[in-house]
Amino acid sequence: MATEILMPALSPTMEEGTLAKWLVKEGDTVSAGDLLAEIETDKATMEFEAVDEGIVGKILVAEGTEGVKVNTPIAVLVEDGESADTPAPAPPAEAIPDSKAEAPAPAPEAATAAPPAPQGAEGRIFASPLARRIAAEKGLDLAQIKGSGPHGRIVRADVEGAKPQAAAPAAAADTAPAPAAAAASAMPAGAGFDAVAKMFEGREVEEVKLDGMRRTVAARLTEAKQTIPHFYLRRSVELDALMAFRAQLNAQLEGRGVKLSVNDFIIKACALALQAVPDANAVWAGDRIIKLKPSDVAVAVAVDGGLFVPVLKDAHLKTLSALSAEMKDLAGRARSRKLAPHEYVGGSFAISNLGMFGIENFDAVINPPHGAILAVGAGVKQPVVKADGSLGVANVMSMTLSVDHRVIDGALGAQLLQAIVENLENPLSMLA
Repeated sequence: MATEILMPALSPTMEEGTLAKWLVKEGDTVSAGDLLAEIETDKATMEFEAVDEGIVGKILVAEGTEGVKVNTPIAVLVEDGESADTPAPAPPAEAIPDSKAEAPAPAPEAATAAPPAPQGAEGRIFASPLARRIAAEKGLDLAQIKGSGPHGRIVRADVEGAKPQAAAPAAAADTAPAPAAAAASAMPAGAGFDAVAKMFEGREVEEVKLDGMRRTVAARLTEAKQTIPHFYLRRSVELDALMAFRAQLNAQLEGRGVKLSVNDFIIKACALALQAVPDANAVWAGDRIIKLKPSDVAVAVAVDGGLFVPVLKDAHLKTLSALSAEMKDLAGRARSRKLAPHEYVGGSFAISNLGMFGIENFDAVINPPHGAILAVGAGVKQPVVKADGSLGVANVMSMTLSVDHRVIDGALGAQLLQAIVENLENPLSMLA
């Protein structure tokens, strides 16, 4: 019996991928565990193994095809004696294996010509929040869309397959805006390529095609800013004691080829602070909060076309030199896109350090489901008032803690940031 080989989900955030290279051809015999193809995900290029044995009867998706949805058939595996000319089955309308996956969409014609969506007693249309947002971006009238979810609820796939309704000629004539107003209203947030490109007709431009990573980064950051109630806490930390302690340790570690960075101390300080303020070591899980026991700290790493956020697990238990070595390894493999999914999934807290680029302060966007992210600026010399009231000069670093208010309240966030500051200003205590 013919078996479909489906586009796999090779990372937790993967919704679609590029079939970079086939490692088999039609007619080849394969066994479970044999390599079939190389798949470019939103994070890396990974090899895809067979889970069944058989003969590659037909390849449905050619090498180099981009935007192949997860769970879309990409090849057909047949048994000996079966025809290799198996017709390609139609791909599913929606096949995203994550918490946002919803029911399949009807055909676009059915979606646009369907009877009005069911309404509650007070005229409320039943639709998911994601479906409402997509409908608003596309200018769709939810009342004209048939829902395919439970009890006729409108879901993501319904609005993605629908087209905007044409306005009645009379209404358009009555409400036509002035030319300048029309141009402004025709460019909503999230406008498509054609609408944006039209604005730059006659100008010299370059189109940059989005790869899987950039599409994922854009989608996740949009989701984070639209759905997470951020608030921000700001503190400054004096670095003179830390810099002196770091120089002393590096002198002792020089023979071992270890050189500690300020970022290594920041990772350790955050990990210990999460232990000192355990209620802040938590993530949002939809209808509840999950509190973590270990300090699993994620660190943003910039790469060409996007970023990775690898996670240093059990960071509170590791020495500074161990954290330094692990961070160098993770950052190096992130830049070459060689990280495995388990290395950039998880954690309750993240660090984004732009101080190395001279940025003095900024606000970072929370990486869901993390409860907070620390934005770290550059250390700069500033005048300070010393404990005895005299004036002096110190190396001062600005930090901003972006907090998910659903997980961490203001006072709790302040306690966490205070613990981080105390660890950095008393670095010797981090070795206790």
